[in-house]
Amino acid sequence: VQLQASGGGVVHPGGSLRLSCAASGFSFRRNRMGWFRQALGKQREFVAAVSADDGTNYAESVKGRFTVSRDNAKNTVNLQMNSLKPEDTPVYYCNLPLDLGSSYVRFPWGRGTLVTVSS
Repeated sequence: VQLQASGGGVVHPGGSLRLSCAASGFSFRRNRMGWFRQALGKQREFVAAVSADDGTNYAESVKGRFTVSRDNAKNTVNLQMNSLKPEDTPVYYCNLPLDLGSSYVRFPWGRGTLVTVSS
């Protein structure tokens, strides 16, 4: 299984970024996928997830600002992040959550992507 997130960068508060995660090694289209983030010194936390039939779930802190989507043809899951805040700063990862809102995941963590929101 490979999970490789990309698209991070440096952005000012209020700005936008679009993250993408390429997944391989399992039946992508049949499984839910999620985004998670981890700040330095903190536990990894759930951000957003999309089910196999495009149902979605979001952490309260990102509702209304982030949008998760999937492209089954490309085996990718995306995270559109708008109205970014400094607290959105950490490293973002994708994985298969055990439930649509769970922080527990099925696979070992792959490569994350760093988002820095700073003025």
